[in-house]
Amino acid sequence: MADHDPRRTRIECLDGLRGLASLWVMIGHALLLTGWRLPVLSEPDLGVDLFIMLSGFLMVFHYRLRAGKEPWDLPSTWRSFWIRRFLRIAPLYYLLLAVAFLLGAWLFESRTIIDAFLDRTPQSPARYLDNGPTNGLMHVSFLFGLSPDYAYRTPLPDWSIGLETQFYAAFPFIMLLLKKCGWLKGALVTAVIAGAVVSATWLLGVHFPMPAFLPLKMHIFLCGMLLALGLHADGSRAALHGAAAVALALLPVGGDMTATKMLMRVMLVATFFALLYPRLLGDALGGGLDALSSSLGNRFFHWLGELSFGAYLWHLIFLQPLAAFFISAFGDTLAAPARFAAVTALLVPLVYTAASVTFFAVEKPGQRLAKRLIGKRRPQPVGA
Repeated sequence: MADHDPRRTRIECLDGLRGLASLWVMIGHALLLTGWRLPVLSEPDLGVDLFIMLSGFLMVFHYRLRAGKEPWDLPSTWRSFWIRRFLRIAPLYYLLLAVAFLLGAWLFESRTIIDAFLDRTPQSPARYLDNGPTNGLMHVSFLFGLSPDYAYRTPLPDWSIGLETQFYAAFPFIMLLLKKCGWLKGALVTAVIAGAVVSATWLLGVHFPMPAFLPLKMHIFLCGMLLALGLHADGSRAALHGAAAVALALLPVGGDMTATKMLMRVMLVATFFALLYPRLLGDALGGGLDALSSSLGNRFFHWLGELSFGAYLWHLIFLQPLAAFFISAFGDTLAAPARFAAVTALLVPLVYTAASVTFFAVEKPGQRLAKRLIGKRRPQPVGA
């Protein structure tokens, strides 16, 4: 049988993977903005892909945990799901959006210094300086990910937040499709539909500056969903789900499609699968993977995971002024590795301090509010 006990409500490695994905994005951006390059770490978009895969996994995992008390064929369950997800991300996002708009001019000046020093293509001023009502409304409503003009128009790395909210909006209907067609066949149908939409946008000449449009990343969400759907299956079925997830990761859409990047995406899927199903890989290797999976759920990684959303949203607000300061102060007299080390030494504590404060002051109250609202909307049993 698969390694997962259906009675468990927590999978240890998820905390560590969430936390490491956020840290990967932060370190990757720090490398890019200080002019140093390291293999793998200098690819923050892969850290975002890991986040996306984890999101797909967690939505299915929680869906199955709550299936008994929140039947998925009731619209009231969908409302509860949307309330829970909205209040998980919106309070902190709205706060950081206000901060980004307020500091936009300073952040743009910092980024201009960085791009000039590193001989990079300058950023669009609109991304930092557009505080107009249309841009504000597009972001407050979370509709910005649907528009190529607004999907990448704040100093935050929030294109993925727009992508995530599209996934939340579509998730109940995707699950109904998967249940109707069967998990594997439904995933294939969903991927085909997403591919058709992507092809249509290409034919119409619509190009997104970042893959903020759900069809561009639907296959990565499906990777995580399939791995979660295999938890209650036997070993051979779980392996089939893993193979299907690997195949989906190879679809050539949604970002940089070089052979190296595609191989790295496959490695992400394979690593996640191995941590979920260590015993399928034999006793010797499986025992080590099981221990690694458990360690990723320890207290340190638990809090790293809890702070991952805040760290993701905060890090560019601190990183760009810090990188600009060291470039302005030292220029070429400070080598790129030393510049990266100096910036990172200040960046990490600043980001996690800010993330800790806003976790308790903003994120936790939002989660408590969601519980209160959902408690008032408890769905009636199917037989009622």
